[in-house]
Amino acid sequence: MHPERVDAGIVRRWLLESRDALGRLREEIDALNVFPVPDGDTGTNMYLTLDAAVRGVADATVDTLAEVLATSARGAFLGARGNSGVIFSQMYRGVVDVLRRDPDGAEGGAVFAEALRAGAAAGYEAVAEPADGTMLTVFQATADAATDVAAAGGSLARVVRTAVRAADEAVLATREQNEKNRRAGVVDAGGRGIAVIVAAMDTAMTGRRPAAAEGLRIPAPDAATTASFGADLVAGGPAYEVMYLLEAPDAAIADLRSSLAGLGDSLLVVGGDGLWNVHVHVDDVGAAVERGIEVGRPFRLRITHFADQVSAEPRQARPGRAVVAAVAGPGLEDLFSSVGAQTVSARSGRLASTDEILQAILGAGRAEAVVLPNHRELIPAAEAAAHEAGEHGVHVAVIPTRTQVQGVAALAVHQGDHSFDTDVVAMTTAAAHCRDGAVTIAAKQGVTSAGICQPGDVLGVVGGDFVEIGDDPERVARAVLDRMLASGGELVTVIRGAEVPTDLSEALVEWLDENHPAVDCVVYNGGQTRYLLLLGVE
Repeated sequence: MHPERVDAGIVRRWLLESRDALGRLREEIDALNVFPVPDGDTGTNMYLTLDAAVRGVADATVDTLAEVLATSARGAFLGARGNSGVIFSQMYRGVVDVLRRDPDGAEGGAVFAEALRAGAAAGYEAVAEPADGTMLTVFQATADAATDVAAAGGSLARVVRTAVRAADEAVLATREQNEKNRRAGVVDAGGRGIAVIVAAMDTAMTGRRPAAAEGLRIPAPDAATTASFGADLVAGGPAYEVMYLLEAPDAAIADLRSSLAGLGDSLLVVGGDGLWNVHVHVDDVGAAVERGIEVGRPFRLRITHFADQVSAEPRQARPGRAVVAAVAGPGLEDLFSSVGAQTVSARSGRLASTDEILQAILGAGRAEAVVLPNHRELIPAAEAAAHEAGEHGVHVAVIPTRTQVQGVAALAVHQGDHSFDTDVVAMTTAAAHCRDGAVTIAAKQGVTSAGICQPGDVLGVVGGDFVEIGDDPERVARAVLDRMLASGGELVTVIRGAEVPTDLSEALVEWLDENHPAVDCVVYNGGQTRYLLLLGVE
C-alpha cells in the first residue's frame, strides 16, 4: 500500500533523497550549465540549497508536518546558492505553503498537484524575465501533468509517478526550447536538477529508486561551444555574481528591485516579512551592495568573479598539503589532530555540513587538501566542498572513506612530502582495503539480515549490514571479528565508544592473541556515542 498523505516523515525523506541524489549527480549537472551563464555550478548550488533545507530540519526539534515544512523552507531560503538555488527555494516555498495547510498531513493527489502548481507559480514570480527551456519550464510541465491526473481522480502515488515521467520528458525538451542549450547540445542544468528532486518524492514514498531518477540519457555538452560561451561571458557579460541576505522593510523592496535592475541582470529579490535574498549579476559590485545598505542591512555577502570560474589559467598556489577529516567523537578528534589533520565534527544525529568542511579546507591555508568524510552520507557534502574550494584555488581530493576506521587506515599511509597523486592513490587504496565492522545497541524493534532484533539487543555490523544479534557486547564483537578475519588480515583496529569500559577492548585483545596470533591489534578511545565499538581489519 502506498501512502495517500504527505506527512512529516515523507517530507524528511524527500529532502534527504533529493539532497543525496543531487550530490551523486552534482558534477553531471554542473557540466550541463550553459544558461543563463556557463559558470558550471548549477548542480553544486542546488545541492547546497537542499543541504541547507535538510540541515534546517536536523538542527531544530520539529516533528509535525507544518514544522518540518516551515523549517526546511526557511533553511532553503537562508542557504540558497546561486541563481538556481534562489529560484528553487521559492518553488519549494510555494509547495510548502499548500502542503502545510493541513497540520495532520496533506491528503490525496489533488493536494500534491496543487502544491506543484503553487511552486511553479512562485518560481515564475521570482524571475523578472522568465525564459523557456529552463527549470521554470520543467517545473510547470510537471505541475500541469500532475494536475491532469489529479483532476481525473488519480491517487497520490499515481500523481507522483506521473510527475516523475513528465519532469523527465520536460528536461529532454529543454534541449530545443532554449537557444543556448540547443547550441551546446545539452538539456537545461536547472531543469535536470528539478527532475531529480521530483523523482526523489517517489523514492521517499515507496523506497523505490526508479531508473528515471538517475538513469536519463543526458547528452554531454559540446566542449567547444561551451568554451565559446565562457569567452563571451568574460568579454561582454556582467563580471560578477553578487548575493546577500538583506534585512529591510517590505515597502522598500520595489525601489530596490528597480535600482538593481539598472545595474545588471539575472535579478532576484525574494522573501518577505523583513528578510530578503538578493541575487544579481553586475559589473559594479560596490553599487549593488550600496543599494542594499540604502534600504537595510545586508549580510552573508557572497561575490563570485565569473572569469575565475571559466578561466583555464592556473591559480597562484600556496605550499603544503592539508588533511581534513570528519570525526565522530572527541577521542577521534584527538587522534586525527595528533597527526596534523584538520577536523570537523560528524557526531551522530548531526553530520558535518558542506560549509563546515569547506571552511576547514580553506582554514588550513594550503594549496592542496585531502578530505576524509569517514561517513557514507558525508561523501557528497565533501565533494561539494571540494568543488567550492577549487574555486578558491585549492587542489582537493576526496578519499571516499565510508567509516571512521577507513579514515584511520587512510591517514596511516598519508605522506605529505610525496606527490599529490601518489599520496591520494595510497590513501584511497588503504581505505579500500580496510574492512569495517561495528558493535551497537538496538534502539527499537526491527528486521535485520540476522533476524528480528528487540530494543537493547547488541548488534554486530559488517560492511554496513547487521550480521549478529546477541546480549553480550564481547561475544558479538568476537563474532564480528571472526567474520572479518575469515578472508585474512594483518591488523585489527578497535575504536572504543563513549563510556565503554577499557576491559572490553582488553578482553578483545587477549582473545585475538589466543585465536588469531598472527594479527596485530591497536586500540583507540574514539568517544563516539552511537557505536560501542568501531572495528577495522586490514
